[in-house]
Amino acid sequence: MDLRQLRQFVTVADTLHFGRAAALLGMTQPPLSQSIQALEREVGAPLFDRTKRSVALTAFGSQWLDHVRPALDGVAALPEIAGRLRTGAAGRIALSFVSTADYSVLPLLVQLYSTRFPDVEISLIEATSDVQIDALLNGRTDAGILIPTRPALPEGLDYRTLLVEPLVAAVPEAWIAEGRLGPVGPMLRGEGWMDQPLLIFPPRVSPDFHALVLGYYRSRGREPLIRQEAIQMQTIISLVSAGMGMALVPRSLQHLARTGVRYLPLGKDAPVLETGLAWRSGDPSPTLAAFLKTVEEERPGESMARS
Repeated sequence: MDLRQLRQFVTVADTLHFGRAAALLGMTQPPLSQSIQALEREVGAPLFDRTKRSVALTAFGSQWLDHVRPALDGVAALPEIAGRLRTGAAGRIALSFVSTADYSVLPLLVQLYSTRFPDVEISLIEATSDVQIDALLNGRTDAGILIPTRPALPEGLDYRTLLVEPLVAAVPEAWIAEGRLGPVGPMLRGEGWMDQPLLIFPPRVSPDFHALVLGYYRSRGREPLIRQEAIQMQTIISLVSAGMGMALVPRSLQHLARTGVRYLPLGKDAPVLETGLAWRSGDPSPTLAAFLKTVEEERPGESMARS
């Protein structure tokens, strides 16, 4: 069967008159009758009860009509759907992100993009930066919010900075009461707190973040006492809450409230962490192009920095 036959069937079903249906379809009655008969042979059941005075749908024809109408409506919508897919207004996009982005640019960026393009299905995958890079290079994701590797990301990836923010100290509140951190006011003071156990990302997961923290200690002639490594920022904060150590984390992580944890600024010379967006160079995906345009026009990182 073809679409022409299905449209003819619906027209006859609507008019219940072969002559009027033929006129609406711009054809004569005999070819229309022959076409409906051919359709009946193909489906294996009569669609209409015909007499000299009337035409009526059979029980089978009435039930089949309920399936034919939406099928034709779906076909009629295909050109519009194709246009929306072509412009990125519909479709799918797979976005990966590091755990720290969940408390900074990710929620705002997803909100901005989904508001602009509500018909795009967004698949969100939490992953460390190294896993994201591999997924991007192998086509398993379309874009990734990650902590960049310096001096450059691998060839084949483009990159845009989203957010640059200072690190703050996440410390157990009990340590403050015990005086283990030295004098504490609106921020950490002195350098005695650097003698306390440190919780940190492992270097294989985020070498730049790891090096940033160690560099901050070593620039002051100190060597951190690393107590535990963890690949999820939520895990690190949980360990801080349990009193196992302290951590230097992005300022936006203060949105992760946890009982027993206090976030304290490090001062004007606090190290800064960059978070950015990576994607495959030359990727022709329309949804990715629309996503990148949203990032460029809305600049969610700047909104985060101002807030």
